[in-house]
Amino acid sequence: MATKSKTTRRYREDMTEMPDWLKQKKCPMREKFLAGKRILPKNLTGKEKLADIIDNTFLAYNSARLKEGAQLFTEKMLEPDVTIGMSLSGALTPAGLGCSSIVPLIKAGFVDWIVATGANLYHDLHFALNYPVHVGDFRMDDTQLRNNDIVRVYDVLMGYSDCLMATDEILRNMLVQPEFQKEMGTAELHYLLGKYAAEWERKAGLKDVSVLAAAYRAGVPCYTSSPGDSTIGMNVAGVELRGNKLRLNPSIDVNETTAFVLAAKRGGGKSAVVLWGGGSPKNFMLQTEPQIQEVLRIKEFGQDYFLQVTDARPDTGGLSGATPSEAVSWGKVDPDRLPDAVVCYTDTTIAMPLLTSYALAKRPKRKLRRLYDQRPQMVTALTKEYFKHNKVKMLDGSEPKFD
Repeated sequence: MATKSKTTRRYREDMTEMPDWLKQKKCPMREKFLAGKRILPKNLTGKEKLADIIDNTFLAYNSARLKEGAQLFTEKMLEPDVTIGMSLSGALTPAGLGCSSIVPLIKAGFVDWIVATGANLYHDLHFALNYPVHVGDFRMDDTQLRNNDIVRVYDVLMGYSDCLMATDEILRNMLVQPEFQKEMGTAELHYLLGKYAAEWERKAGLKDVSVLAAAYRAGVPCYTSSPGDSTIGMNVAGVELRGNKLRLNPSIDVNETTAFVLAAKRGGGKSAVVLWGGGSPKNFMLQTEPQIQEVLRIKEFGQDYFLQVTDARPDTGGLSGATPSEAVSWGKVDPDRLPDAVVCYTDTTIAMPLLTSYALAKRPKRKLRRLYDQRPQMVTALTKEYFKHNKVKMLDGSEPKFD
């Protein structure tokens, strides 16, 4: 009978024992490199909770990055002293992510301020107004859709006349009301629209379907970095032709969002960003630190926590794919906090519901920070520090006056 080799017998006696030849090889960093959890997950049964699946089976590639992001969000970002900004790019609300994920995050106090594309906030109004948005198919004939009064966002369908144009009509009626007849930032614009959206929800017998309505109730300010680049902005321009007095001032937005970040740091806390996609909302959220350091010349060090979900590559040079380490060179991210920066390359429609469910399962609700109500005080504190640090006066030579 053939006998087993000595090598085979030795390994069967103790499979974890390091062979002699490897012991003799100089590998001083080996144990450090192999300190990670062993990949040997249990068989799935179909009875597992989602949070446990993420923790125990998301072990490699972008599933592991999503797990790292979810753990960073729940274990560090959701601490009481962290102010969380969230940017929203891509057509998220038409896909239902406002209802499923963003509204629950707002209600739980898991997001303190938002920068979104205007399109996301416009399409959010369909839900408040109870105008249906439907699941479709990306292979549909678009000429046929146009002939049948339907518009398509990839595989999402909505009526042209009875959804889009009907929303526009109601939006224009809102924008000409007395409270809109002044200069304001986009946070105030969306707060006022959110008040109407909350009332439309109530009238329709709906609950928690609108991001704007939820943000209004929670005092979460919602900004858009390009107010003219959406149907809300188009309707603002349309009623201006008729003499409407609403004027959107982007400088108000820049100063308010910058004040949020500085207030978080000066209050002894931390600042975090959660970036869904890239584009202009990502840049607007991250430029708060260069505004503090580069423009206002106030000493600061960058965001403490950074989480981004994106499908953009970094090598094309676009901001959407720019990494947190690149952001360090701009002062946007604190270089000492890079271990607390995660980028997951996947689709927001996959990652957002997973992260939302994970966070709600792992953490209790936080007290609402209601930054919308604190904007004047925070901007005043920012202004005082700017004048004190730079030793400057008003452009007319006078001393600044603070309320």
